[in-house]
Amino acid sequence: MFVKVCGLTTEEQIDWAVDLGYTAIGVVGTTKSKRYVEPTRARELAAYARGRIESFVVAFDKSEVDEVIDDFDIIQLYHWTDLPNLAYCSAERPEPGQSCRYFFYDASHGSGVFAAFPDWLEQAPGQVVLAGGLTPDNVAEVIATHRPFGVDVSSSLETAPGIKSFDAMRRFIEATTAG
Repeated sequence: MFVKVCGLTTEEQIDWAVDLGYTAIGVVGTTKSKRYVEPTRARELAAYARGRIESFVVAFDKSEVDEVIDDFDIIQLYHWTDLPNLAYCSAERPEPGQSCRYFFYDASHGSGVFAAFPDWLEQAPGQVVLAGGLTPDNVAEVIATHRPFGVDVSSSLETAPGIKSFDAMRRFIEATTAG
């Protein structure tokens, strides 16, 4: 199971993700987010993660992260862009011909509010990752019901925006393997 923790802001949080067995980490590059990390710091976090865990830079549009895209393994965008390492994030069915490495279904648009997952996800391009409102308490049921390639989590693991809880991260990853 692919499991990504997003909104990381420190090296310690990356260490936790690696130690706990997460597949990937996300660093937010859009200034619209409470978890925004400026480009210099984003590069430092990407370098720290390199070779240890897959790294994503997350933004609404490519222009927000142009200066750091070469530092990250995957570029996760809410506006579709033709990139070989694209993780396209949307609550809408992709248009025919829109291909991507990962398709993140997120009806919350990064707000962390849970919404039901539509049936058309089975036909979505790329490897389908469910996001938006997942918690240590609901992720096992979501996985059992929808059988996605992976899941993505952020705000439910925080004590404050960008401040992850090791215990919540541990409980989430354990829940992804329950059952």
